[in-house]
Amino acid sequence: MANQGVSNERKRELTQMDPFQESISRSVEWVLAHKKLLMISAGALVGVVVVFSAILFSFKQSEVKASELAAKAYEKYEEHYSQDRDARKGYDAVKDDFQTLFDEYPNTSAGRMALINFGNICFEAKDYDHAFDLYSRALSSMGDKAGVKNFLLCTLGTICELKNDPEQGKSYYLRVEEGPSNLLKDDARFALALIYEKLNDADASRRMYEKIAESQGTSMYKAIAQARISAQ
Repeated sequence: MANQGVSNERKRELTQMDPFQESISRSVEWVLAHKKLLMISAGALVGVVVVFSAILFSFKQSEVKASELAAKAYEKYEEHYSQDRDARKGYDAVKDDFQTLFDEYPNTSAGRMALINFGNICFEAKDYDHAFDLYSRALSSMGDKAGVKNFLLCTLGTICELKNDPEQGKSYYLRVEEGPSNLLKDDARFALALIYEKLNDADASRRMYEKIAESQGTSMYKAIAQARISAQ
């Protein structure tokens, strides 16, 4: 039988690595050469994860503490208010608690919601300056939500009217009337119609009443608006 031995050329081919093997080999060599750098990078990544986890935990703890403070403040207000339905007494009992909440946890969800809720308490207690400040801060931090935004704008307009500043009140109502959301739009239009009447601008007042009368759906102001239009 003829000699089936492997030729020298074939032996050289067998001793050579294929492309995949070469790639693995180069990767191993690179890792060995940059082992220190990789260890530093890995350590940095672990550090980032630890710091991020700590920040996330801190945020969660802040939210929990803020929620607890807010809940206790609301309970205290109800306790004092319910005794003789005195809004001022309830306000005096909790104003420091809410201020602590705003000072220590201003960037929490509970802290931002407390701006509105304590604003309502101030409004009921007729502390309109304090209420205006709180609603304005809430508008800056939560005004991207249409429902909240329109509520705050209408409330700010109402406070301006109570403080005998209809021009400034008009500016807040107009932001609702000209905005994309229909929520509280007829409320703003009715308030604007009354302001225009006080300012002796009959045409502008009539336009607001007409918009209310022509609006879709049911509105508590529609019958009044129609009556005002007929009377003009």
